Amino acid sequence: MQKHYLQDLIEPVVEAEGFELVRVLTIGQANPTLQVMIDTLDTKTDVTVDDCAKVSAALSTMLDEKDPIADKYSLEVSSPGLDRPLTKPAHFARYVGYEIKLETEDKVENRKRFKGKLLRADNQNVTLQMDEAEYVIPFALISKAKLVITDELWKEYMAAHEAAAEN
Repeated sequence: MQKHYLQDLIEPVVEAEGFELVRVLTIGQANPTLQVMIDTLDTKTDVTVDDCAKVSAALSTMLDEKDPIADKYSLEVSSPGLDRPLTKPAHFARYVGYEIKLETEDKVENRKRFKGKLLRADNQNVTLQMDEAEYVIPFALISKAKLVITDELWKEYMAAHEAAAEN
């Protein structure tokens, strides 16, 4: 099954429910799980269990109707978590200044794995500082990327949630 085909079916349903689609992933072979990761549009509030249930119900209806997966599978709707995957140029732009890990499909400057501070991001390239050098990585070559949980990220997360709890 084409990943983009599933994403093209799923994304409008997720957006209609008021969320952003972060990632669609099929995990496993014998009894696969279709993992759909969602985030809030403001990215400042957490996705709740009720949010996941709401999106899951809407997706189940559409998936039952369209039947894009021939075999039996499980649907899992989840939040991205603190070490969230970065799957779109906008995700990278949102987290400039943070530490990330990424892998590329082909070698960039003789390597495929990178971990460093995200310096810049646009629709074409991601620039990382790693080992006192800058690496410009074409967005099209990135196969997977995610935020790295650091003390700074954790403190910001906790401060935002304490502020939200006070309001």
